[in-house]
Amino acid sequence: MAVQVNHFQASTLKHEKQLKPPLFSPSKTRTSRISAAASSNAQQLIQSGEVKPILPKDAATAMNSEGFKLLDIRPEWEREKAYVKGSLHVPLFVKDLDNSPITLLKKWVHFGYIGLWTGQNFTMINPNFIEEVKAVVPDKGSNLLVACGEGLRSLMATSKLYDGGYKNLGWLVGGFNRASNADFPEVEGPEKLQYATIGGVSYYFFQLLLLLQVVGKE
Repeated sequence: MAVQVNHFQASTLKHEKQLKPPLFSPSKTRTSRISAAASSNAQQLIQSGEVKPILPKDAATAMNSEGFKLLDIRPEWEREKAYVKGSLHVPLFVKDLDNSPITLLKKWVHFGYIGLWTGQNFTMINPNFIEEVKAVVPDKGSNLLVACGEGLRSLMATSKLYDGGYKNLGWLVGGFNRASNADFPEVEGPEKLQYATIGGVSYYFFQLLLLLQVVGKE
């Protein structure tokens, strides 16, 4: 357990250093503080045993034998590439539709700094996240296995869900990126589940890498 949480902390620090934007605003700072607080709270919940960490290879057992419902909190543009059949979907982050001059400037910086390479849209935390979860899972006693691409956003989601009254939570360790083809046998969409977070220019580099691997085996 400690290894998993420590790995998450190291990954988060590395992620923050790589993606630290050149422009800041009070609202962006507040969002960052909220995100950091939610992630820290989630780590404490896992360490205390309040939230159950579940490896991708154990997810099917958790869903079939322990009654966990898979809650996919990825944004729509990731889910449409690949998703587990029968999973619930409520995005934690949604596209920021604000077109004020300051936000447009931030969107432009985001596109040049992150969006072009990763294909990720400029987002904001879904203000209706808990309400939308209640709409699809009204029983707060339900077992929910919360999942995203890499396991970072789902940590934030588990913290929000726990504070919102959902106490029987599981966290998919490492996210769908760590899953093998056999972990979730019923997957729908044009891509493999573990590759759904890859977009933008990096997607074409990745496809080239896969092609070179195939050629190298021939």
